[in-house]
This record gives sequence, structure tokens and C-alpha cells, in this order.
Amino acid sequence: MSVRISLALVLMLPLLAAALAGQSAKPAAACNAQTTEPIVHITLPGNPFTPVPTADGCWIFVAMGGNPTQGGSPGVAVISRNAGMLRLERTVPLKTGGTGTVLTHDGKLLVVAAGPNIAFLDVDRLKSGTGDPVLGYMDVGEGTSAAGTGQAAGAIYVNVTKEDAILFVSLERATTILVIDLPKVRRGTFDHSVILGRIPTGNAPIAVTLSSDEKYLYSTSQSSAPSWNWPNACAPENPQQPVYAMTRSVGAILVIDVAKARTDAANSVLMRYPVGCGPVRLVLTPDDRTAWVSLRADNALLALDTRKMLTDSAHAVITQVKVGTAPVGVAVVGGGKTIIATNSNRFAGDANDRQSLNVLDARKGAASATLVGVVPAGAFPRELRVTADGRTLLVSNFASKTLQVVDLARLAPQKSAP
Repeated sequence: MSVRISLALVLMLPLLAAALAGQSAKPAAACNAQTTEPIVHITLPGNPFTPVPTADGCWIFVAMGGNPTQGGSPGVAVISRNAGMLRLERTVPLKTGGTGTVLTHDGKLLVVAAGPNIAFLDVDRLKSGTGDPVLGYMDVGEGTSAAGTGQAAGAIYVNVTKEDAILFVSLERATTILVIDLPKVRRGTFDHSVILGRIPTGNAPIAVTLSSDEKYLYSTSQSSAPSWNWPNACAPENPQQPVYAMTRSVGAILVIDVAKARTDAANSVLMRYPVGCGPVRLVLTPDDRTAWVSLRADNALLALDTRKMLTDSAHAVITQVKVGTAPVGVAVVGGGKTIIATNSNRFAGDANDRQSLNVLDARKGAASATLVGVVPAGAFPRELRVTADGRTLLVSNFASKTLQVVDLARLAPQKSAP
């Protein structure tokens, strides 16, 4: 149909532009609208690990693992949000299952840790379904730890700096965090020439959490490196697995100088702080003053004073709160007034299991944090993410293959024990 532009329409263009500008916020508002029920589950074709919402809340990308021969689908699930409804639009296959995932701050690139590889995906293509969104893979090499020698190094978690210049990748079976030149990757280079350095860690590093000023990077190691000579103090988490059929040392929190990591990664670790058994996830409160850490083998959450970790390490522990079985994912809600963590029951549950989310009241500060109740979840709730508007909690139920969407305004913890 042809359109004839009249003089009247030309005169109205400024008004139309103003009206459209006023409507620009409406799509985001619609995307973040409340769901009909306080908790909604979306069935996925694979085992979900990390859900990543876009800044406007209109899309959720979920990295998934899964064995195709057993009905699983390793890849990225693309979910749209609109008017309180969520819909699985498509699944993008990956060579291997995805784990830790991050969006660049410009919203254009999705980076997925995927075991032997790091996958890089175009966000516009993920949304539209047009063209292959997978831009390339980077092979991370073989592991070097006792649990990984001869196997893939195991890319497990990723994070990027605000200017999208540096990508950090923790290698679970290589006692290493890779420091990667991300702009070089975006120009089409996917080989090891993009690696700026390697940060030495303990065994099984996971978290790569940046302080808000990006002065520090915090990481967890599930146990110490042999060269540290830390004594064994932790019982096996899963005695049926040979790799755990021995006592292990306590784990560590590493504090890393980000500026030095760019130029001298091997010497960028400022402190190795011993904590409890099996530290896996670490999140910071918005003021960066408190680090909340899940101690999977201790069935507990630990709060640390980040300033004292560097200045008065003997008094850095604020509190330790007992929760349910094998906590993994942790989220800070409401500016740090509420802390939520998953009970994963990782080493005993199955796909029919049902776990819960721990809810801690920290309104009077971390030292007074108290477990006030639990929220029902699926099997092996693994990761937690809060949308940018702070209103919605995303939970990946790994074993039961669902994404759980929780309206935080209607969060109603049950008073029963976890």
C-alpha cells in the first residue's frame, strides 16, 4: 500500500515523535509485568544451569546441559517475556552443555562457559531466530588439577568488565582463571592468542565476581592447591565418587587485583582466605562490603566483611548461617535486606526430587541474618539471578529441567525447616 504524506501529517510529525518517545518505556514495562501466579515453572528441553535476563527484562537466555541420547538438549534456551507471559521461543544447540553465562554490557554478545569450550553468541540473532547465532568457540585446553589432568579444563563460570574489555573464565579442572581480551574475540579471533594471562587458584575455582568499582575480582576455590600445604579438614561430599573418596582441605576465597590481572595475571592474587568446606558461589551486596558465600559441604551460608579480608583477616567472618542440604546458588535481594540461596541436595537427589530456596532476613545487617523460611523449588535448584528491576527471581532447576520464575513482591516463605 502506498502512503501519501499530506501537509497536515508533516505538521503533526513533532507531536507523533513526542508520543512515541513517551511510549518507549512501555515495552519494558510490559516485559516485566507480573505473572498470574507468584511462582511459574517453564519446562525446558535440557538441564538449565544459568539464566541470564536482558537489561530490559524482555528476554531470558538459559544455558543448558544434557545428553542428547537421554533426551537432553545442550544449548541455549531463548525465552520471551511479555504481559506476564513467558514463552520458549527456540533452542540454539551448542557443541557441549552450557554452564556459567554472561551478557556483555552493550547487550550484543552472550558468552557461555561450556566445558571444553567457551561459546560466543550474537544476541540479535538469538532474539530473531534469523541466522546462526553461534559466532565461534574457543577451546580451553586440558585440565591440570588432580581431578582434571587428561580431561578438558572445564570452563565453568564467566564474567566481563563494564567496558566489555576483559573476560574472566574460571576453569574448574585447571586451578586457573583465564584473562581474555574480549575485543579481540569480537573481531573474530577464537584461538589462545586472545589469552592475556592466567590467574592461579586453588582446586575447582568457580565464582568470578567483580566489585562494583572493578578494583577487585573475588573467586572461590572448593579446596586448596597442593602447593599451599593447607591441612585436610573436610569430609567427602559424595563418598561414592572416587575423586571425593578422601578428606580434603578447606576451600578458599581469592581476592584478585583486576588492574594487575590485565597485565600480570600470574601475580595478581592479593589474598587467599581460608573458609569452610566446598565454597562455590559468591555474591556481593550493592555496597561491596559483604560477600555472601555458599559452603556446599557445610550446608551453610557464610558472610564476610570484604574490607577486613585485606586489612584484618582474623575478624573478616561476620556470620555463618546453617541452611538446607548442599547450598549452591545465592542472590542478594532488596539491596541486601534479603538473601536467598538454593538447597541443591546435589549428591542425593534425582529428577523427581523437590528442594527449596532458603530465605534469610538481613534487614538489620549480615551479623543478624536469620533463616526465616523456605520457598518450594524443583530438583537441584542450581543458579539464581535477579532481573535488573529487582522484581523477579530466576531459578534454574537443573535436574527437573525447569526455569522457575518468582515474583519477589509476592514472595511468601514457608516457616518450615529446609
